[in-house]
Formats: sequence, C-alpha cells, structure tokens
Amino acid sequence: MNAAGVLQIPLVMSVWDDGYGISVGNEQQTTKASISEALAGLQRTANEKGVEILRVNGWDYAALNATYEKAEQLAREEHIPVLIHVDELTQPLGHSSSGSHQRYKSKERLEWEEDFDCNRKMREWLLEKNIATIQELEELEQACKSEAKEARKTAWQSYQAPIKAKQKELLDLFPALIKSCANAPGLQILQSSLKQKTELTYKDLLHHSRKALRISAAYSSPERNQLKQWVTALQADLKPKMSSHLYSESNYQLKNITPVDPTYPDEVEKVDGRIIIRDNFKALFEKNDKVVLFGEDVGKIGDVNQGAEGLQELFGATRVFDTGIREATIIGQGIGMALRGLRPIAEIQYLDYVLYCLHTLSDDLASYLYRTVGQQAVPLIIRTRGHRLEGIWHSGSPMGGLLHLLRGVNLLVPRNLTQAAGFYNTLLEGDEPALVVESLNGYRLKEDKPSNLGDFRLPVGQVEVLREGEDITLVSYGSTLRLVEAAAQELAQYDIDAEVIDIQSLLPFDLGHDIKKSIAKTNRLLVIDEDVPGGASAYILQQLLEEQDVFPLLDSAPSTLTAQAHRPAYGSDGDYFSKPSLDDIVEKVYAVLREADPNRFPAL
Repeated sequence: MNAAGVLQIPLVMSVWDDGYGISVGNEQQTTKASISEALAGLQRTANEKGVEILRVNGWDYAALNATYEKAEQLAREEHIPVLIHVDELTQPLGHSSSGSHQRYKSKERLEWEEDFDCNRKMREWLLEKNIATIQELEELEQACKSEAKEARKTAWQSYQAPIKAKQKELLDLFPALIKSCANAPGLQILQSSLKQKTELTYKDLLHHSRKALRISAAYSSPERNQLKQWVTALQADLKPKMSSHLYSESNYQLKNITPVDPTYPDEVEKVDGRIIIRDNFKALFEKNDKVVLFGEDVGKIGDVNQGAEGLQELFGATRVFDTGIREATIIGQGIGMALRGLRPIAEIQYLDYVLYCLHTLSDDLASYLYRTVGQQAVPLIIRTRGHRLEGIWHSGSPMGGLLHLLRGVNLLVPRNLTQAAGFYNTLLEGDEPALVVESLNGYRLKEDKPSNLGDFRLPVGQVEVLREGEDITLVSYGSTLRLVEAAAQELAQYDIDAEVIDIQSLLPFDLGHDIKKSIAKTNRLLVIDEDVPGGASAYILQQLLEEQDVFPLLDSAPSTLTAQAHRPAYGSDGDYFSKPSLDDIVEKVYAVLREADPNRFPAL
C-alpha cells in the first residue's frame, strides 16, 4: 500500500478481516489489532496525496455496496489507491479442515459468529426491507441447496467418466495378463482391488498398472507388452495436463530466437563494460518503444554502476525511472507491465537483494505460464548484479537457492557486459521471463565495443568454449571465469592442457550437451563455483551426471571447487580466503592430474 500511495495507483485493495490469521488473533498480528488503524498515516488529506481508507462491516450488505461503489468511483475518477478494510467477518469453518475453530475461539466469539453470520444477516436485511417473505426465502434456500448438490454430483460424474473408461480398459487387460503369468496371485489381488474401486483417480490406475508390471517382470509375453504400452500411453496423455508450460511452448520461446553474432569495426574501440551495456540499452529503447527500465537508482543517476547513464534524459522519466527501496513491489510492477504488453526490465540493485522479492518471483512469476497452461506469458526481465566483491554484503552468490526456487524463469550468468547485452537483446525477442546476473566487478573492465549494439543476440542455453584443451574440462560462469582462464594459462606451464567452458546459462543448462563432448575428450571434470558447497555446483553435477550421462566418460572422480559455506569475509584477503582463488584452482586441477599420474606430477 505504501508503493500504491507513492505512485498513486488507481487500485482498490480489500482486506477481509475475520479477526484471525489462521488461529492467532489480530491483537498478535497487527498494531492496534486493526489494519486500517495501523495504516492511518497513509490516509490522504486535502493537502497531501495518499491512500483513501474505508472501513465497513462484512455482514452489512447495503453498506458493502455503498462502500465499493465509492471506492470504485474514487479509483477511476480521481486516480487514487483505495484500501477497504472489511471488518467483523466470520470464519465459519476455521482456516482449514485440519484446524477446527472451536479449538481457539471463545464461547462468546462462537456465539457472536452465529449471530452475525453473513447469510443470517442478509436474510434479516431482506425481511426488514420487505424484499422477500419468509416463505420465499425458505423456498429459495431449499432450491439453492438442491442446485448445489446437483452441481456437485454433475461435476464429480464429469470428472469420473474418463477415468472409469480407462479403468475398464485396464480391467480388460488383466485376464489375459494373469493367464500369461501362470495365474500369479499378486495380479489377481490387483485385479480385484481395481474392480472394487468406485471413486477413482488417475493415480489409482497408474499405481495398479505399474505394480502389475513389477509383479509380472519375470514373464515376457505380448500381454505384458500390451500393458506396458497402455501405461506409456496414459502417462503421455496426462503429462500435458500436469507438467506442461513451465517455459514457453510458443513460436517466441527463447530457443527459437535466431542468434546473431556481435560485429566489430576494423579499428575496435576498447571501452568500459558499462558503456557497452548503456549503449545497448539506448539502442533497444530506440528500436522498441515498449521497453522500460526501472529500479533503485536507475533513473536520475543512471544506476549505481552507470549502466543506464543518461537514459532518463534521452527517453524521459516514464520509460526510465527510479523506485523506492522495495524489491517486492518492483517485481510486482514488472509483472503488471509485462501482462499489459510492455517489455519491462526491472532492476534489483544487487543479487543479495533478490532475496527480498524471492517470494513473488517464485510463487508468481516463475509459475505464471505453468498455472495458466501457457495462456498468459509474462516476459519480465530482471536485471541484477553480483558475484565477486569484497565484503559480507553484495558479495553473496546464492545461485543454488535461485536455481531451486525459480524453475520457470531463465537464469543467465554472463561473464562480461557484452554477453549480458546479447542476452537482453535475445530476451526482448522472446516471451519468457529471465533473471540476468551481471558481473559486479566487470563494469570498469575494458571490452571490445560491438558495432551492432541492440541487434546481436546470444543464444540461451548454449555454453561457450573459451579455451580448448585435452587434459581436463573446467566449467564455470560469471566473474570467476576470469580466474579460471588465468589458472588455465598457468597450468600450461606444468604441461596441463585445460579446456575452459563458460556455462553462461544455468536455466536452461547446456541444451546441446557440449560439456559432455568436452568430457568425452578430456575424461576429467572440475566445476568451479563461487556459491556455497552443494549450491549451484550440485545442480551442475546433477545435470552432467544424470541428464548428460557423463559418468562413463570419466577417468577421475568429478570434482567441485566452491566458496566457503559462510559469507565472504571483509576485504581482498576475505575474498581470497572465502571464494575460489587462482591458486585454489591451479592446485585443485594439479591434484586431479597428479592422482592419475603421480610420476608425471610430483607433490607440490
């Protein structure tokens, strides 16, 4: 509501107040035990903008109508936010079926809830206003009960019909299967169990059929093959209903976007990385008037690292603007803009700060396409920066948590600002949400400036081999890659030829299985990651060992080199001891090769 008041958003927010948060009363939930009194300081006045706060009892039908009519008029005509505190509501059944309200409500409260039940008060109001007679209300109530029961029955029958049709198909397979398996008692018990079920779920069908396959594993027969085909077909039929559209399946899905390489003039200009990202944003704004960029310190000062320097002056405060320090509402604004057809780039100033909006990112953005079965795309781009810095704050790399909680969002980790620009260009051609983590310590490092800013596009889900080698595959991403490349050069002095691969995209991960191709050549793997032990490195290993099946290719155990489990200690020494250093990488690789050939590589 604070953000709504600051921005003067014409919304109507309802707080339906039954006096409890699950079983805990308002006196332990809210200051003054009232949300409207707690937020009274937001109330607008004749001289100051703010929020209009209205309060109404939930059992008072006429007052509810009048209150909502007033709220709608204020929001639409005066373009202001309105908070409606709907008070004195009842909680007839408790918060859930597992929490009976008799366990935490007093006798007096229960009696009050019976007297002020909304249906009862509505009935009293209808009689008082002579809108209906007692007989008419009783007839209406009975008709409503009958209609509800019939609707429930019809809905359940509609749900059961296709499942029962599948039940019949499965039962028809059992007699021949049982006969082909020497009348196995276990199969006969399953058949009987399935016949007796009158209320079914697809889970019941799959459980019985898959168990039948396990029981009949010792028998090879056409009947068993037929059952296996039936199970496979049912699973394939159900999968789109349960597991589709985690990511876009439209023509604009990111894997369909054609990559375009950056081009460079004959005389390449070396500039700070921030210049590349700034000028790339400028090019994007010029070619697409739906692009907006906003967040903490983005507008007036052009972000804390000057990656948006001067853009507000060029394109105005409507397209490049500042927000307050409120990450959750930044993401909320971005989701709303994306739903309305804009192409928002919402900046969360540092990677650490993503934690403050993670709930909205995970519960809302990441699941939006999945929850709507692909009907509603939300192509919000979240821009942030992180990885290596010196100190306990702004130096975290909580990639493991983000990987687990943001399935449904593309998670991109460019090693420099040219790569970041290429990702932004690609994302704006597609219809999927993404989180782009720029390298915090890369804004002042020199890069070659491309001549086709705004147009070159980096493929999402594709790794890049930065250095070819024969002895070991080194996999990393982001800022740490610079150390990995330097370590590979030093390792060459010890006759160790390391291949260096930039992951670039954690979600999705190496769609072309190019890391597997590298491991097939080197037969050794080291994952270097500045997340905590078991963080992103565990995910990377899972992808390589299970999805790409690299284990048979390895001559040495796959290894990881990660940051310490704690936050980075302060200063350059803190960074050196807390996160993988060049020395750590060199010595770790050397140890892997020494284990394979101790005569060639003496102890350090």
